[in-house]
Amino acid sequence: MTVQSAQLTDAAQLLYDAQRTRVPIEPLTQTYPNMTVAQAYSVQRSNMACYLAEGRVLRGHKIGITSAPMQELLGVDEPDFGYVLDSMVLPDGAAVPVTAFCAPRVEPEVAFLMREPLRGPNVTIGDVLAATEAVAPALEIVDSRIADWRITLADTVADNASSGAVVLGGWVPFGRAPALPETTATLVVNDVTVAKGAGTAVMGHPAAAVAWLANAVAKYGTTIEAGEFVMSGSYTTAMFVAAGDRASATVGGLGSVSVSFE
Repeated sequence: MTVQSAQLTDAAQLLYDAQRTRVPIEPLTQTYPNMTVAQAYSVQRSNMACYLAEGRVLRGHKIGITSAPMQELLGVDEPDFGYVLDSMVLPDGAAVPVTAFCAPRVEPEVAFLMREPLRGPNVTIGDVLAATEAVAPALEIVDSRIADWRITLADTVADNASSGAVVLGGWVPFGRAPALPETTATLVVNDVTVAKGAGTAVMGHPAAAVAWLANAVAKYGTTIEAGEFVMSGSYTTAMFVAAGDRASATVGGLGSVSVSFE
């Protein structure tokens, strides 16, 4: 039995309420067993429209599950994408209440700031590099409104690709940035190095992930606009954090970024 439009509206409301209350829900794919990934994206877009109608502003996009460690961690075999609102962007060194999330994890990434729009299909790595104004070290705080992170691909897609917040470091003009596939990211939690990863872990090249995104969102009539940024995906697996923790990420040649949890 296929999932009906009224059920997709109900699914979106469940996630909206879970985001507001910080009380996670059962996997949508248990409540609606036949939900497809395409339907999950419609749930995601429905909630984005609600937030925009409330006055929030779209600042960027995120790509998830780009690296083998993250695909293995979540049991999926392809990337996904979500949106980043102004309310989700934190400055370097921010302190954030852990109660702002359901079950937060952190992961190190590179953010791309676009000088020119990217319109799929057929966007290439070269197109991404030519359109990029600057890059920055970043931490993504991933979170799941699905209880205990018991997610399939459709669950995380509907849940805005398990987005929580992003912490941006300083922007480095692209012409002064290192070759991203050759960079290494180090994730530190409470002064202990908990993970390291190479730029090649992100689909071979972080810009390849951005190109994938531009082509993927084109199917929904979406363009990555100039002035927006893209979180290109994690170099490593994601690590859980709790109140009192401090996390930082260092990307070779780009610098560091940090966040603490209260």
